[in-house]
Amino acid sequence: MSLKNLNIDSCWTLFLDRDGTINRRRVDDYVKCWEEFEFLPGVLEALPVLNRIFSRLIIVTNQQGIGKGIMTAGTLEEIHRRMVEVIREYGGEIHGIYFCDALAGDGRPCRKPDTGMAYQALKDFPRIGFSRSVMAGDSATDMEFGRRLGMVRVLIAEESLTGSLNKDSFDYHYPDLLSFSKEMKKHYL
Repeated sequence: MSLKNLNIDSCWTLFLDRDGTINRRRVDDYVKCWEEFEFLPGVLEALPVLNRIFSRLIIVTNQQGIGKGIMTAGTLEEIHRRMVEVIREYGGEIHGIYFCDALAGDGRPCRKPDTGMAYQALKDFPRIGFSRSVMAGDSATDMEFGRRLGMVRVLIAEESLTGSLNKDSFDYHYPDLLSFSKEMKKHYL
């Protein structure tokens, strides 16, 4: 199925994972300060294009580094403030950022693949329709989060990283956010 068959219009919302989708994932570590935050290639070019297609861009991110005591919520908020600042400088806009500081296995409903962050976003943006939303991320938990909400699921990962995922767990696959934005631009702008 082609992206053009989705009939995406200005009512749609794009949910984005952060680590591994927007910024470089730190293997066996966390982004603990702004100096460790590194935008992935093409992200700053991709986001303004996606803003022209989707009514809202919402980040949903598990941040168990806070739960482990490795960093604070204040530090995370500073990282996000600076990230949004740079994105704006490049013409993009993030409309909301939701994070869960729970540890894996805590059973808290905010932690992806559970859907708590999506419902937090819905409270702030009541016009969100999950069936008119796309979840773009790099992990099985991102794809399961999208599935549970009835979203279109877009895996953003290099081909070498998709081997552990069942092909039925995502609807579309792109190596990076820039490739996804170019495909969207072709059909919707």
